Amino acid sequence: MSMTHPLTTTAFELPGYRIVKSFGVVRGIIVRSRSIVGNIGASIQSIFGGNITLYTSLCERAREDTFNQMLAHAGQLGANAVIGVRYDATEIAPGITEVLCYGTAVLVENA
Repeated sequence: MSMTHPLTTTAFELPGYRIVKSFGVVRGIIVRSRSIVGNIGASIQSIFGGNITLYTSLCERAREDTFNQMLAHAGQLGANAVIGVRYDATEIAPGITEVLCYGTAVLVENA
């Protein structure tokens, strides 16, 4: 499955496609922390208010990495689509966060 595959959705069906086979849950997981330098930079940004771009960038990279891991997992199973895609994040220690992306891997064909 290509890492830019368009057949992913938070819905449980894909308009114009028929689900032929379900492979079950697939997921990507990553645990990330910001370096002390990054925390200092983010603290300085927070003084001025607004978007804290250092943290935004960290979160976006973590979500992208877990999404790509999920797609790779689906591809290994033979899926060509993932439905019901969700994200979850949990702080497992101060400054350390687990990010999870999961969904149901399916094989679809044109309806």
